[in-house]
Amino acid sequence: MDYNNKLVLAPMVRVGTLPLRLLAAQYGADITYGEEIIDHKILKCERRVNELIGTTDFVEKGTEGVVFRTCDQERNRVVFQIGTSDAVRALSAAQLVAKDVAAIDVNMGCPKSFSVHGGMGSALLSKPDLIHDILTTLRRNLSTPVTCKIRLLKSPNDTVELARRIEKTGVSALAVHGRKVPDRPRDPAKWSEIADIVSALSIPVIANGDVFEYNDIQRIKSATGAASVMVARGALWNASVFLPEGELPYEDVKREYLRKCILWDNDLKSTKQTIKEMIMHYSCLEFPEGKAVNKSESMADLAELYGQEEYYQFVCKTRFDVDGYR
Repeated sequence: MDYNNKLVLAPMVRVGTLPLRLLAAQYGADITYGEEIIDHKILKCERRVNELIGTTDFVEKGTEGVVFRTCDQERNRVVFQIGTSDAVRALSAAQLVAKDVAAIDVNMGCPKSFSVHGGMGSALLSKPDLIHDILTTLRRNLSTPVTCKIRLLKSPNDTVELARRIEKTGVSALAVHGRKVPDRPRDPAKWSEIADIVSALSIPVIANGDVFEYNDIQRIKSATGAASVMVARGALWNASVFLPEGELPYEDVKREYLRKCILWDNDLKSTKQTIKEMIMHYSCLEFPEGKAVNKSESMADLAELYGQEEYYQFVCKTRFDVDGYR
């Protein structure tokens, strides 16, 4: 995996499933991160080849829920992000999926309570010895590239010192979100502090924060000197943000996203959440479209709402003809 001069889709909880990753790649993303998946969760899964839709699924035993779904089309660019606080458990989780993904990433930046309370995510930032243990364990036992994603610490010097310790573990790259743990999304990302990290390291740094349109990609690269750029909310709102010629109309991107959800049998809850995030940026959930999405009880309902009934019926018929799928 080459981490230089790449456009990267950020890991995003509940929305970074296969359809959004493939959509971002269609529009120019070179590397696509899946949503953070907790080590305990993936370790409850078994790997299954889903020949009907052409995917590899990691299915939770007992519930039969698909925890992680991938496919050959993204094999060389998808990054599996682990939420963990234990080196042995992290390795077991990574070994389960390593042959089906391009790289393994450890989440060290998520400030959400579910992650922090388990000692994961941004809770790791104050535990450099544990970070070292997790990353060196993964590096020594995997042939797959290993990376991690962090946030800024209280002072620039502290962040640089942590980044240097991370580099010594042998990771292939480091992604940096230019905000501190207490910062909110509306607070400006501190690109200058990412630049400090870039100057201190020899491995590729992936800059993340306040990239909302294609021009921002060059702006953050110029400001930080980062090797690559990661896009989160900008890509969620309109995945065509990666196109050099400019974004496509949001309505067209939204419909293309839904078609991919239908084709790849995406989870309804995740599909609705992603569409609602798009709507909330450009409009309001209290308008008729938003209310209709909230009321949708099936993929068929969403297909009807967005004029994709014919495509939905075609996909369903094709599956039924092949394997009796309904």
